[in-house]
Amino acid sequence: MLGMALVGTLSTLTGLPLLIAPLGATAVLLFGQPSSPLAQPMNIFGGYLIAAIVGVGAMALFPAAWWAAACAVGIAIALMLMLRVTHPPAGALPLVATAIPFQGQELFVFVLIGCISLVSLALVHHWLPPRVQYPTRIDREG
Repeated sequence: MLGMALVGTLSTLTGLPLLIAPLGATAVLLFGQPSSPLAQPMNIFGGYLIAAIVGVGAMALFPAAWWAAACAVGIAIALMLMLRVTHPPAGALPLVATAIPFQGQELFVFVLIGCISLVSLALVHHWLPPRVQYPTRIDREG
């Protein structure tokens, strides 16, 4: 609740549409499953970066084409898996890029602000007693 309240407050203060559905799912992982590899900062930032690049690219090449959004989701998933930065909520970002008329770099900024806010709050939250190790060291080899 605090994570979404933080993002919502920032949205109100800045006038930016920061409250997007995928960030709610990110909050579930950050605060409910902090030891999951899917909740680690590298996965969150990497997954959203890949999904934003693919989503914005698909919409630039094929504006308002539903099939381009579907392809972008699949491509984003494949790239996240190949680069070992899978973050399932980021898979919805190409759909957000289709549904809301953001300019390319705006989507990056909105998602980056949301991710920084949520990960920062998670770092503080898990540092407070009872402490939970976050982030966890994930072995990305093999």
